[in-house]
Amino acid sequence: MSDQSGKNPQEVVQEFPLESDSELRFEVLEQNKKAQVTLELTAGLAEIFGTELVRKKIYTFRAGAKVAVFTWQGAHVRLRGPTDVAYVAKETPMVMYLNTHAALEQMRRRAEKEGGRGPVCMVAGPTDVGKSTLATLLVNYAVRAGRRPLLVDLDVGQGAISVPGTIGAMMVERVAAVEEGFTQTAPIVFHMGHKSPGDNTACYRLLASKLAETVSERMRANRRCGASGCVINTCGWVKGEGYKALTHMAVAFEVDVVLVLDHERLYNELVRDMPNFVEVVFLPKSGGVSERNKMQRMEARDARIRSYFYGQCGELYPHSFDVKFSDVKVFKIGAPKIPESALPLGMKIEDNDTKVVPVAPGPALLHHLLAVSYAESADEDLITTNMAGVVCVTAVDVENETLTLLSPQPRPLPRSILLLSEVQFMDSQ
Repeated sequence: MSDQSGKNPQEVVQEFPLESDSELRFEVLEQNKKAQVTLELTAGLAEIFGTELVRKKIYTFRAGAKVAVFTWQGAHVRLRGPTDVAYVAKETPMVMYLNTHAALEQMRRRAEKEGGRGPVCMVAGPTDVGKSTLATLLVNYAVRAGRRPLLVDLDVGQGAISVPGTIGAMMVERVAAVEEGFTQTAPIVFHMGHKSPGDNTACYRLLASKLAETVSERMRANRRCGASGCVINTCGWVKGEGYKALTHMAVAFEVDVVLVLDHERLYNELVRDMPNFVEVVFLPKSGGVSERNKMQRMEARDARIRSYFYGQCGELYPHSFDVKFSDVKVFKIGAPKIPESALPLGMKIEDNDTKVVPVAPGPALLHHLLAVSYAESADEDLITTNMAGVVCVTAVDVENETLTLLSPQPRPLPRSILLLSEVQFMDSQ
């Protein structure tokens, strides 16, 4: 039901009465970068990806946002602004997702009672089936049940915890804010520097193993966190080397449950290859999930980086300052590819993939992201040292030998070791 009166599209108001177990799905116009839609829950109870909506509060969504408002009991929702699409769906997999949460919660109670480790749950599936949404939903439900789960993000293309080109983990103490997502408290982040794990599989596996060790230590050190377990979001690379990487991660994190979204072949392969004590569960994807093309993925990466520096709604003010070439040391992971026949005796190509090589500061760094490593010196293992944050090179002055950096915090940099990422960001602001 909608009221299209008025010429200004921002004034378009749509009213949606929702029955129990139904879902309002809408998308904000992508073509108009200034487009925004506000949502208000006027009656009843509803949630977005596991986060409960506050009645009468106005929520704002910007261009490209894809949102699903679900209600268990019934609700009334008002949308104001230009939507690309908006409709009510009565067929959703939410009951199955809730049952999955209930099964994980039983495992948490058992772990709490016996002083053991809570469930380690991995969400797997091809691209664009709603893996990160399901991971968010399960973490939100766990927090609402009084838990403190760990959220692990292994999708380097998305970089949900930091920026694209990284993997990380964080303990979640509060449900995700509808517009801004999870509040980050001391996340552990490792730099890979690529948009796909296939660009350097050896490095990706090494980092995943290191992250698994770190997560395991944190769960042992914090009893409440340990009993709450963790939810792992993976990337959509599920064939060939991608499948091998997926099973490697399952072993490294010692997973108890693998949730496979919308991919029967992957489900059957994991049932065949996983140990008997690992529960492999097939779940359907939501009908609201839509596939993204290459351009949309690129725009999503840009939006993620922009929100890292400027905040989801532009509420943050990053700093810009110059550093001398001589004050920083820049490295990249992975040496140039050379034929196996030309490698020293006994050396493998994988060793070359995890080699750290110095990079001379210069014009080639322009618009690239640089991870600020916590390493004190280049003698440390730069790959498996977690990062303090990310800066972006916005200008290079060769004559004066300086880099202009966009940074979330003011000068000086916390460390002088920087790791080059292939991910680039054009700062239009």
